[in-house]
Amino acid sequence: MRLALALAPLVLLVACDGGTVAPKDERRVEAKTGFPAADRPVATIVSARWSTEEARDRLNEATEVMDLAGIKPGMTVADIGAGEGYYTIRMAQRVGAKGRVVAEDIVPDIIEELAKRVVRERLNNVSVRLGLPADPRLPEGSFDRVLLVHMYHEIESPYEFLWRLRPSLTANGQVIVVDANRPTEHHGTPPTLLKCEFAAVGYALVSFRPMPSAGGYMATFGAAGERPEPSAIKACRSGATAAPIIVEHAEEPAH
Repeated sequence: MRLALALAPLVLLVACDGGTVAPKDERRVEAKTGFPAADRPVATIVSARWSTEEARDRLNEATEVMDLAGIKPGMTVADIGAGEGYYTIRMAQRVGAKGRVVAEDIVPDIIEELAKRVVRERLNNVSVRLGLPADPRLPEGSFDRVLLVHMYHEIESPYEFLWRLRPSLTANGQVIVVDANRPTEHHGTPPTLLKCEFAAVGYALVSFRPMPSAGGYMATFGAAGERPEPSAIKACRSGATAAPIIVEHAEEPAH
């Protein structure tokens, strides 16, 4: 059963510092959690925005992504790595009064500013919360869509993050990734690496297509089969270069 989501504009959980990235050797401590370490560099968080909202709207970015993601009135959606709230604001308008949006980020100052914007724009269907680098801390069985826009390459522990994210999806819920087609250290994710990391945690590819308006591609995943035990997850080998984009449309996985 879907859990009720708080309507309060500001929901702060546990404070954390998401603005720095530990050296590679320190990140290997992650193995003590039972999850494999990512075999790839992790991009630093350099800004709360990818581009200006005006420039993104001129390219019709959010509308195109929301249309392709099938975001409709009444849905419950999450904007992970919400930043200044470009998608948060537009998804709140799309899902309407009967829908819900949770905006999550791991940088306290960014969340504080986004909460002020939510209050200022009177978005009563939006909740803002602070997550953890390896755990978005979302309620189980609640989300029809979860968006990861221009932030996947900044996740230090992708296998643990995706593992903890998976239970938050509804039966037909999907994770939408928008990213650039370049190495992670250059603020992108090669598509082959993205697909491998999701598959390792029990997600199936639903669709993959170029997304020039958003500077790269859009990939859609759904949960498939049983969620693996952390010790059974095998790390993917990092791709050194970006790969050619091949448009794919897969069947939606059975649940």
